[in-house]
Amino acid sequence: MLDKKTILENYNKVKENIDQACKSVNRENDVTIVAVTKTFSEVLIKKCIELDILDVGENRPQELRDKYEIHGDQVNWHMIGHLQRNKVKYIIDKVSLIHSLDSVRLAKELNKRAKKNDLVVKCLVQINVVNEDAKFGILKKEVETFLENVKDLNHIKIVGLMNMAPFYDDSENARSDFRQMKILFNKLKKHKNKHYEMKYLSMGMTNDYIVAVEEGSNMVRIGSAIFGQRDYS
Repeated sequence: MLDKKTILENYNKVKENIDQACKSVNRENDVTIVAVTKTFSEVLIKKCIELDILDVGENRPQELRDKYEIHGDQVNWHMIGHLQRNKVKYIIDKVSLIHSLDSVRLAKELNKRAKKNDLVVKCLVQINVVNEDAKFGILKKEVETFLENVKDLNHIKIVGLMNMAPFYDDSENARSDFRQMKILFNKLKKHKNKHYEMKYLSMGMTNDYIVAVEEGSNMVRIGSAIFGQRDYS
C-alpha cells in the first residue's frame, strides 16, 4: 500500500491535470474528485482522512458498510457501483451520494428505506449512453419518462447524471459519449423541474477523466491514478 506522501503527490497530479483540462476549454474548475477506495483496506481511508481527501467512492455495498463502521461520517461516502435492491439496507443511512440509480424498482426501494430512516437520499441517474445490453443504466431516450415515473418519491432527490464509458485504449474514443452526456445534462437542466436538479455530472475515471472534464464533467471517480493498481487476487 502506498504511503501518504505518494498518495498526496498522486492526488495533486490528478488535480493539476483537471486544472489544465478546465483551462483548455475555458471553464472554471468546479470538479469534485471522488477517490475510489474499493478493495483497499480501511487503513487507506485513514490516510485519506489525514490528507483531507474526504470524498470516497465504493463499489460494493457491504464493503462500504464495513468501512463506515470504522470511519463513520468522517468522509463523504459515494456508492458508485451497481446497487441491487436487496443491498440498499446496508448503505441507505451512510451514503452522501448514490451514483448508480438505474431503475424505477431501485428508486422505489431507496425511497422506502429512506422513508423508514427519515431521510432524503441524493442520487444520480446512471445513463447507458452507448445502448449496450451489458451496461447498466437508463437509455437516453427513456430518461425523461424515468424522471416522470419517480417524481412522487419524496425520500430520494435526483441531483444529476452518471455515465460509465466503455474502456477504450485511446481515451479520445470516449469523447463523443461524454459529449452526448453533457448535451443531455444541459437539456434536463433547462427544464428547471422541481422534482430533480441537474447539479452533478459524474463521468470520467483514471483512463479517461481528462477528456471527461474537457467535455463538461464536474465529478470524476479516480482510483488507480491516486492509489496505484489493485490486487484482485
